[in-house]
Amino acid sequence: MTAFSSFERPLETKMTIRIAGMTLGVASMFATVASAAGGYPTIAVVDYVYGCMKSNGETRTALEKCSCSIDVITSIVPYERYEAAETFRSLGLLTGEKGVLFRQSAAARSATTELKRAQAEADVRCF
Repeated sequence: MTAFSSFERPLETKMTIRIAGMTLGVASMFATVASAAGGYPTIAVVDYVYGCMKSNGETRTALEKCSCSIDVITSIVPYERYEAAETFRSLGLLTGEKGVLFRQSAAARSATTELKRAQAEADVRCF
């Protein structure tokens, strides 16, 4: 085994250090982006934009408007409330008695109303 000074490292070690540094840089960049989205996880932001684009056309203009829309929503509704409203809305699609609780309870109405108001504000500002 040979001891190397810091300037005489083998090529593989130098490449490993560079890759590790680049990975750390990219990870910190994504962490900044995630925190810039109002505390919303990336998957929630992407899911919203994807659904919005499916409804409004799959164009660059739709991407910009849908991205603006989720930015407005994140500035109005905390992620916990957004998640609750989306859960109530999706479970409210169940038919019959199974979906009644998710459509008619006070908590469901409150959460979905708050999200609808934020979406209306986003529509005014972005579309």
